Amino acid sequence: MKHIGNLSYAEGAKKKAKRIGRGPGSGHGGTSTRGHKGQKSRSGAKISRFKEGGQMPINRRLPKFGFFNRFRVEYQTVNLSRIQELIDNNSITNNVDFDTLLNLGVIKKRDLPLKILGNGEIKSAVSISAHSFSSTAKEKIESVGGTVTINE
Repeated sequence: MKHIGNLSYAEGAKKKAKRIGRGPGSGHGGTSTRGHKGQKSRSGAKISRFKEGGQMPINRRLPKFGFFNRFRVEYQTVNLSRIQELIDNNSITNNVDFDTLLNLGVIKKRDLPLKILGNGEIKSAVSISAHSFSSTAKEKIESVGGTVTINE
């Protein structure tokens, strides 16, 4: 009977490891299967993925273009249609804020600010607080009697 303490591999399932650098009788002595000379034959050899052996590296061959604005603010977005869905499902009553949406799983990241977008319709007068609002979202919320609060 086999127990977890005495399990073994089936015969032929595992190959014997090459014993490298154990003299000429092993068949892998001398250069220890590394070939002669060169960077890869040395111990501790690590070659960067970007090195191309004298050929111009791809990151230098390709043209650089565009502009990266490091001051750009990346937002998590929620549409009004999604908020109305939550109201219809009784998940939200009258207050919508960052923590409520985070707890409901509508938004995922705590460190990214929230922006409300105006896609869809909202029928209920709710108080919504977020870091930013699109102009159409603001208009639609205020037209049904809701309030908009911008967090800093």
